[in-house]
Amino acid sequence: MNRESAVTPMFLLGLVLLGAMSLSLTLGRYPLGIVDISEYFQAALGLRQIEPDRFALLHNIIVEIRLPRIMAAALIGAALAVSGAAFQAIFRNPLVSPGILGVLGGAGFGAAIGLLISGHWIMVQLLAFVMALLAVALGVLIANLFGRGTMVTLILGGIISGALFTALLSIIKYTADPYDQLPAIVYWLMGSLQSVELKQISIVVVPILGGIVGLTLCGRALDALSMGDDEARSLGVPVTAVRYGVIFAATLISALSVSIAGIIGWVGLMVPNFARLLFGPANARLLPLSAILGALFLLSADCLARALTPAEIPIGIVTELLGIPAFILVLGRTRRAWL
Repeated sequence: MNRESAVTPMFLLGLVLLGAMSLSLTLGRYPLGIVDISEYFQAALGLRQIEPDRFALLHNIIVEIRLPRIMAAALIGAALAVSGAAFQAIFRNPLVSPGILGVLGGAGFGAAIGLLISGHWIMVQLLAFVMALLAVALGVLIANLFGRGTMVTLILGGIISGALFTALLSIIKYTADPYDQLPAIVYWLMGSLQSVELKQISIVVVPILGGIVGLTLCGRALDALSMGDDEARSLGVPVTAVRYGVIFAATLISALSVSIAGIIGWVGLMVPNFARLLFGPANARLLPLSAILGALFLLSADCLARALTPAEIPIGIVTELLGIPAFILVLGRTRRAWL
């Protein structure tokens, strides 16, 4: 199956994603049906008239409350899945996740500092994003301290950087106010889409989509890298430029995702493996299909987070509960394929 043969599953999965997003608009404490949503959008386009009070109510529920988190779930799920698939291709290891180079530890430390300083979402997300990039840069720097960084030294550098920022995060948690600041830090670390606004999405949508498209276009180069550096060079692939370019793009979109919604695990690990099981290992099709599956997975997790209990469950907990059995299933299918 080549890139062109992936068009049909991408189209079908895209339709499923649109249907899931539409259905997700109906979920919440205030009951809405598909008819209500259709009436609102028709009225917004000037195709029909509804009472002003009802239009204002529907606008508040659909556009101000539910639509931002639905868009964020799809965008973040796609970003985490694509970055996970890219990292797995770069390191030639299906057990690699977007946090391999320390991005999660850096983002958690930055967000904790932001919550201590002011608690405003701009400060929290900005520091989470900056510290996530700084953690990855430190990991790459450590990997290159004693010569040109290899895949093994990159992984070790990421482990060291992640451990450092995790330790710094522990210090912040230890010194935080246990009645105010500490609960906010712990809640952020569990991941949530509850407070996402359209303004936040408008800031990150272009770089995230640009990173997803850029990584997808690197699919054939990543396929060449999977055969080894020497073989890739013989095919004319600039190995170093592709490796660090992919690391930068994958880090950028995963850092932006974490800065918006906190730490959401398993998406970047489980979804690419599931997509690889369904559609094969070729990265030219694996990356875009992982993006759609990641969006579907996180959107489904968000629906469960809102619907399971009266009090919303942090989405990071839901992705872990869903990801563990799904990954066990993937491992079982993969083991049978090996045998």
